[in-house]
Amino acid sequence: MANERPFGFDPDDLDRVIREASEELRGFKDKIVHFVEADAQIPWTGLFADIAARTKRPEPRPETTGDTGDGVWAIYSVDDGGVARVEEVYATELDALRAHKHNTDPRRSVRFLPYGVTVSVLDQPKEPPTPAAE
Repeated sequence: MANERPFGFDPDDLDRVIREASEELRGFKDKIVHFVEADAQIPWTGLFADIAARTKRPEPRPETTGDTGDGVWAIYSVDDGGVARVEEVYATELDALRAHKHNTDPRRSVRFLPYGVTVSVLDQPKEPPTPAAE
């Protein structure tokens, strides 16, 4: 009998206390978030703004081709005529950026190209001639 409750409580008591404490903390967090959203005029509520921002879920955005990885990362350069030429192609952005790390040529760049898109989308637009001042 002495070993039944050596510290004055049993494991069920400990589980109950932890469960109740977590419920109280959730309720407290909800009250703070509601308070911050309801009265943002009080200067010190900025301290709780971070908590409020974390509890809001970001708006879902549509998945892009770059997110799904349906394409390649290309290192390309643009010649004097504005025509792009792909030099190297990589599967990941990290690999392409590592290969492009020591670039000193301002006409050389890295870009994601979805599958099915022609390289001509990288061409620089030709500037329209400026009208001569008379």
